[in-house]
Amino acid sequence: MSRKTGRRLGGFFLLILLAAAIGAGLLWQRYTRFADAPMAGLEEGDSVVVESGDSLPIVVRKLREAGVSAGDPVEWRALARQLGAAGKLQVGEYALQPGTSPRELLIAMRDGKVISHRFTIVEGWNIRELRAALAKAELLEHETGELADAALMKALGQPGQHPEGRFLPETYLYTRGDSDLDVLRRAHAAMDKALDEAWQQRRPDSVLKTPEELLILASIVEKETGIAEERPRIAGLFERRLRIGMRLQTDPTVIYGLGVGYDGNIRKRDLQTDTPYNTYTRAGLPPTPIAMPGRDALQATAQPAPGEDLFFVAVGDGSGRHLFARTLAEHEANVRSYLQRYRQGQQVRAASQRDASQREASQGDSSQGTQ
Repeated sequence: MSRKTGRRLGGFFLLILLAAAIGAGLLWQRYTRFADAPMAGLEEGDSVVVESGDSLPIVVRKLREAGVSAGDPVEWRALARQLGAAGKLQVGEYALQPGTSPRELLIAMRDGKVISHRFTIVEGWNIRELRAALAKAELLEHETGELADAALMKALGQPGQHPEGRFLPETYLYTRGDSDLDVLRRAHAAMDKALDEAWQQRRPDSVLKTPEELLILASIVEKETGIAEERPRIAGLFERRLRIGMRLQTDPTVIYGLGVGYDGNIRKRDLQTDTPYNTYTRAGLPPTPIAMPGRDALQATAQPAPGEDLFFVAVGDGSGRHLFARTLAEHEANVRSYLQRYRQGQQVRAASQRDASQREASQGDSSQGTQ
């Protein structure tokens, strides 16, 4: 081969290498644009679900079916290999927020960063309210809807235990595919732990004999006041009543005993009708909790405030606060004060309603006159 021919071949091969390099560069640019550019077609609240057995091509197809511009399957496979996600996509629901890139989505699927949903148990809920709210929770597998309370507790591994008060009011995170039993199981374990902590911290001279009694009294304290600083004072008041054998005489227990028959009003006959939960007719604690007490109510009951108060009544000004008294005479004076404020409030509300009605009637007459 002549020297001239060799130079020509060398130049030709150089051109081929240059073209290959340029082609590879273009392919790399296209690949990086795919990997890191936001996917088109995403809207706030979108998500994709990876189910058991889903391969990467199936996930890409799901994205396309959802209207997402998902790119080429070859690019997805290359990116999955680069990220170590090939064959390692974890089951769950993944967020598709606007601006999400394929790289970010695959990393989330590889690491199992699934969407978390929230369910909050509210302080003071009873078991009926808890179960009704749980039945409405979205994306939970509902396994308890047909279960009676006794069957529910058996399913939770607590056969024979009354469900009232057994689930700690907190916010619980869950993911798609979790069941309502999963949430209840965690809430039950959280209450067991919180109750044990409160019991270990109880005052040495506590009149309460068991953690169950602490839970019952804490549920009453929870229902009696939403004012944090009042809880230890009310807990101390109830402890003193228990110590001297005085009846608790607390309306929330009577209301609980009425069950679904409670219509929002408590009447004199309700206070006089004996039930296991009527603390006006029976001494001591009711047989079970009457609501789900929060951590603050548990701690207040474990460490009640000292004092001499034996009576309390609502202030009556809408603040939720109470007036406390040591003697019956002081209490009766507080009750008269409450009734006076209550009647004044009723008069103010009635006057406001009359004024509103008159304004509406006046506006109606004015509009008719301009027709």
